[in-house]
Amino acid sequence: MIEVEIEAEDWTDAIEDVEAVVERAAVAALGSQTGAVVVLLTDDETVRDLNDRFRGKDKPTNVLSFPAAEMPGVVGAAPLGDIVLAYGVCAREAGEQSKTLASHLTHLVVHGVLHLLGRDHEDDAEAEEMEGEERAILASLGVEDPYMLPNDC
Repeated sequence: MIEVEIEAEDWTDAIEDVEAVVERAAVAALGSQTGAVVVLLTDDETVRDLNDRFRGKDKPTNVLSFPAAEMPGVVGAAPLGDIVLAYGVCAREAGEQSKTLASHLTHLVVHGVLHLLGRDHEDDAEAEEMEGEERAILASLGVEDPYMLPNDC
């Protein structure tokens, strides 16, 4: 189950049917896994506050993932966690990287869901593995490789 909450209307102004974009990306990233994910589309200030409170970094970032605590005995789709995305940061990055905002959002939702599933990129080997998984999922959605530099074309 994927729940999309929109706090910043910029998201709906910028991306047609943004909820469908998020749901499609999250479902693809989940693959055969089951679980409930909440995706909050918000503004930079909200993400800055969360990033400061939970990570000690007083600045906005593109995406934050908050894995749910273990819940033994839960019937149905157990909560996997929450993903929070900052409109301003994401829109700026998409422009800087010459991507559509919808493609960048798709990538960041996939990235966030993979974090909720326990993937990480703390060292080079983990990063390479996670990026490979992201590439495969995004390719299945028709989204170009987000890690390919413009000079690699």
